[in-house]
Amino acid sequence: MRRFPDEFIWGAATASYQIEGAVHEDGRGPSIWDVFSHTPGKVVDGHTGDVACDHYHRYREDVAIMADLGLQAYRFSVAWPRVQPGGSGPANPAGLDFYDRLVDELLARGIAPIATLYHWDLPAELDWRDRATADRFAEYAALVYGRLGDRVGTWTTLNEPWVSAFVGYGSGRHAPGIADPAAAFTAAHHLLRAHALGVRALRAGGAREVSLTLNLSPMIGDPSVTTLIDGLANRLFLDPALRGGYPEDVLAHIAKFTDLDEPLFEPIDLLGINYYTVNRLAADPASPGHLEYPGSEGIAWLPPHGEPTEMGWEVIPSGLYDLLMRLTRDYPGTPLMITENGCAYPDTIQNGQVPDPARIAYLEGHFQAAHQAITDGAPLRGYLVWSLLDNFEWARGYHKRFGLIHVGYDSLERLPKSSAHWYREVIARNGLASN
Repeated sequence: MRRFPDEFIWGAATASYQIEGAVHEDGRGPSIWDVFSHTPGKVVDGHTGDVACDHYHRYREDVAIMADLGLQAYRFSVAWPRVQPGGSGPANPAGLDFYDRLVDELLARGIAPIATLYHWDLPAELDWRDRATADRFAEYAALVYGRLGDRVGTWTTLNEPWVSAFVGYGSGRHAPGIADPAAAFTAAHHLLRAHALGVRALRAGGAREVSLTLNLSPMIGDPSVTTLIDGLANRLFLDPALRGGYPEDVLAHIAKFTDLDEPLFEPIDLLGINYYTVNRLAADPASPGHLEYPGSEGIAWLPPHGEPTEMGWEVIPSGLYDLLMRLTRDYPGTPLMITENGCAYPDTIQNGQVPDPARIAYLEGHFQAAHQAITDGAPLRGYLVWSLLDNFEWARGYHKRFGLIHVGYDSLERLPKSSAHWYREVIARNGLASN
């Protein structure tokens, strides 16, 4: 048996726009994702987050499911438009009331709440190209902490700022749908500024533990091509957050598109890691590059090895091990937590059950990689599976199911998959039965 440390934390994660629904209730304002998803052609089949999983009304049922699984922690995100419908000004009490109720329900069930302040649902009046948005974020962070800080111990400022910047402003595949390399770098810079200002605001309020969550991906290929993409995907955010400045090679590359000043720096207590797959790269003079990696002409992305997930992502647990050991080596002294890891497969209900052996195999392989990294010295404190529920998968709508719990989008009925039952056993034994 592979047993994890006694203090290791097992949990699951979700995000507000993907599960809450109730987009017009209790004073919530529109987000950029409300606007984007209601724009024809932006989301598959015109799907929106208007109802999603209706978690806003069904949170007690969902917390009961978490308790049944034995989850020790639950990472949720706060919808900024619920708290500040227009992106600034005083808090909307009804919006904060929902998170009050959610946190109290979690604590009553013995589940530690982990709050993420920003998981992409920016108030529609704001724009990450505007430097002032970072200041608005700090004000918002202070408002949320003022209501929940007495009960929430771990606070995450931003989720995956790379996606917000380069998928939202580089390729335009995500809200707000801008395709402009300079805008992508500007947005990234302002997101990092928001993170630092948010850390200051949280600490001023008395926050015990403050974190940042990054989506990180190892690069496979010759260093002549992987160094640039690693810089744009990983070091562009790791170095400012953990070392206080941009890497010189990345800053020189950005200068081809726009000028940036030095980022603000505030130390963090914990780094959240969202890991899904690797990038396989090769030099190819004919390749136009990738819109989400400005200046990547001449670099080709190679197809995944083996059978990918339904997202087309390679299943490679060794990439997680390599990533954890790299962070341990290159950025020592920062505790780590896997804040997202999971997979989408075409799950179906069969005789009242949802068998998903591919998801179990995926998670078991990644848990084994995490265990090996801990054995080899990685300061990994916990593992939060993505996702608790099937949900709105952004531009792909409701077609990709990541959940441990199957959601019938017509009935909104919740049904634990085989992976949920398997995960309950992992948590109960604090380890894997296999060696």
